Amino acid sequence: MAEFFEIHPDNPQPRLVREVASLVEAGGIVAYPTDSSYAFGWAMGDKSAQERIRRLKHLDKQHHFTLVCEGLSELSSYARVDNQAYRLLRALTPGPYTFILPATRQVPNRLQHPKRKTIGIRVPANPIALALLEALPEPLLSTTLQLPGQIHPMNAAWEIRELLDHELAAVVDGGPCALESTSVIDLTGPVPLVTRVGLGDVSHLEVA
Repeated sequence: MAEFFEIHPDNPQPRLVREVASLVEAGGIVAYPTDSSYAFGWAMGDKSAQERIRRLKHLDKQHHFTLVCEGLSELSSYARVDNQAYRLLRALTPGPYTFILPATRQVPNRLQHPKRKTIGIRVPANPIALALLEALPEPLLSTTLQLPGQIHPMNAAWEIRELLDHELAAVVDGGPCALESTSVIDLTGPVPLVTRVGLGDVSHLEVA
């Protein structure tokens, strides 16, 4: 059964955050709030958790999971960032954006897009998410908490627990989130290209 943590959305309680982090490090999948929607999160080295999420969300091998990082310095360990990309990252992070970037050698092959060798990376603005990332030794592997057949991501912590109690180690209740996913920006080409219009403003960028 999933443990349930009520964590303050603006001033996360350090003790509770550490308890959630310990469950992630022990191999658990957690549901946690971000600045877009609620998300699944698990340790990036946990292959079995990744496969459980593929099964739960009916995802194929082409799906980009997202590495959720604490900041740009951590992000640069896992993605190759040129000067143009770095300027955009500085302008838009933290925030509700996912960036597709070439993966570095620190990213296991199973986390990369099998053909493009890219990885999705984001830095959220949500205080709970950032506190959890600070408490962990490496980024969270993550994906939107939206199940097959659902029109929007799930937004109520108690409903998430009720539906996914036996799939999760913990549900973090940080209050309601947005009902949109992040905007996705591909930074692998000569110009930034928006491949999904979501919560983050992308009106100044080219849309695929």
